[in-house]
Amino acid sequence: MTPSHALPATALVRRNDTHRLVPSQYRDGGRSVLASLAADDAELADLFDLDNATNDRLLAENDLLSGIGVHELLFGVPYYRIVNASFTHAHPLGSRFNSPDRGAWYAAFEVRTAQAEVAFHKTVHLAEIGRFDDDVTFDDYHADFSCELHDLRTAPAFAACLDPDSYVPSQTLAARLLDAGSLGVVYPSVRRDRGTCIACFRPALVMNVRKGRTYRFRWSGRATPTVTMAMAG
Repeated sequence: MTPSHALPATALVRRNDTHRLVPSQYRDGGRSVLASLAADDAELADLFDLDNATNDRLLAENDLLSGIGVHELLFGVPYYRIVNASFTHAHPLGSRFNSPDRGAWYAAFEVRTAQAEVAFHKTVHLAEIGRFDDDVTFDDYHADFSCELHDLRTAPAFAACLDPDSYVPSQTLAARLLDAGSLGVVYPSVRRDRGTCIACFRPALVMNVRKGRTYRFRWSGRATPTVTMAMAG
């Protein structure tokens, strides 16, 4: 049994061109969904004010969010809003290596691994509503990493953190790692054999972010989507 205070060993991870797929509706400069709700520019401005008052990224950028301080966020670099959003818009239940209070930058070494991760989670959502019928595009954001990460690729003592059905052990470990000043985790993908993923805990380590290709995921009555390249728009 692993001692409760034990942490995985660290490894220097140097990897360029990692892949994070983000729904295209959130791209920088994209047309807001609020535009379709407003009758005129004045009403649209009111809607933006209301939305901004509850936007966790904007709250964090004004040092008003408890999970992450403004001093940790990025400003003035390409796609800084995309990076900040990954840390401030955490899933209400958390994800594998983060709690609901603080997100992380998840990325994959291989684009097919990123696609498999996205397809799995979106398919779970469609299964919950009982309808495998959707068409959505994702933008591929590349980022480079050069940092020491806690390594679960050869750490059998922490196998429970890779449970395909539970985030409880991994979120518990992530909380301990954050308290210990960890920069993040490198781990084998749970959704694609031989794939490798990163969960980066620190915005400043997400380097040289740039937007690559756009991919269309289409579910047509089956749990497995077709994935094709789409126009970037």
